[in-house]
Amino acid sequence: MTNAPAVTGGRTPAVMLGLATLGFALNFWAWALLSPLGPRFKELLGLSAAQQALLVAVPVIVGSLGRIPVGALTDRFGGRVMFPLISAATIVPVLFIGLAGQTSLAALLAGGFFLGIGGTAFAVGVPFVNAWFPPHRRGLAVGVFGAGMGGTAISALTTVPLVRAGGPELPFLITAGVLAGYAVLAWLVLRDAPGRAVAAQPLLARMAATLKLPVTWQACVLYALAFGGYVAFSVYLPAYLQTGYGLEQADAANRMAGFVVLAVLMRPVGGWLSDRVGPVPVLAAVFAVLTVMAGVQALTPALMPVGTIAFLTMAAALGAGSGATFALVAQVAPADKVGSVTGLVGAAGGLGGFVPPLLMGFVYGQTGSYGPGLALLAGTAVLILLLTATKVRALAARGAGALVPGRR
Repeated sequence: MTNAPAVTGGRTPAVMLGLATLGFALNFWAWALLSPLGPRFKELLGLSAAQQALLVAVPVIVGSLGRIPVGALTDRFGGRVMFPLISAATIVPVLFIGLAGQTSLAALLAGGFFLGIGGTAFAVGVPFVNAWFPPHRRGLAVGVFGAGMGGTAISALTTVPLVRAGGPELPFLITAGVLAGYAVLAWLVLRDAPGRAVAAQPLLARMAATLKLPVTWQACVLYALAFGGYVAFSVYLPAYLQTGYGLEQADAANRMAGFVVLAVLMRPVGGWLSDRVGPVPVLAAVFAVLTVMAGVQALTPALMPVGTIAFLTMAAALGAGSGATFALVAQVAPADKVGSVTGLVGAAGGLGGFVPPLLMGFVYGQTGSYGPGLALLAGTAVLILLLTATKVRALAARGAGALVPGRR
């Protein structure tokens, strides 16, 4: 892979980054369509709380695990093919749910399963963007792309109002139309970077080789806490604030939105800082801050100002940590396996968001306090800080050459 891709036909790396980020945001918009409608489906179909949770969880699980094969396919075929393909494929479940899939739980689960395709777009964009930028700019570039995860906010803000304004089909029809437009645009404009490293190994052999890379497992652990923590708080924070502090639903939702926005904005900052000082110092600072703030919040201080400061600081740290993790991947993963590594790491981050809410609910049910759960978060951050300061630091120092199994 060349260090400084040439501009081809007027298509610059910045344009490619912008289009990739747009595609990520739009696919995440589609991916998150069911979550805002969960209460509506619960009422209309008489769902239990467990069925409602399953309905929301299915596309998230499929989208997380689906990143593994999609990342590997992107190493082989490139983002030029995969972005339009994923976007077009996501249209099918969006239209199915919108036009025919809202009459039963079984239909919603079937549609939600294939809606998970939209969540795999992350594993397409990271290797695509990575190839367009030289090493000293990849952290910021991948961080900017990662901010496309804010596409879930589009769904959160628009889905219910659109249903009220135009009926249950409207948000799905609009999303399908937008995805179709993007798929055409991506096919016409997107181009893979000149000199992109193309994976030559068969898919299964490449996945087996990726699993042997130290960066794969270390980045999975880092991202499971950084991005998984963001996902967990974005899901559970309203319930925490309502139960722990007695806030009304609207107030708790607004505070959660502030948490999400800050984390999204800090993701490119984490990538930019990683370009300047390296990803390891950024990650170490992130997990140190997370340790302190989670420890403070474990004491259940007053929400204003200490609790608010603690949560917003954790949001900033988690966002920066998510950006720094993929700056590390961009720095040390072999060029022809960036997509494969990204798929596995992205899956770890998505799945990492499921355990904390379940654990927090269990702890609260047993103790009547969220404090022990947050103390456990602080302890986990300490362990990952130690991992960062030792194994991850050594990995980054060795560089990509040492990542090839059997090579020193």
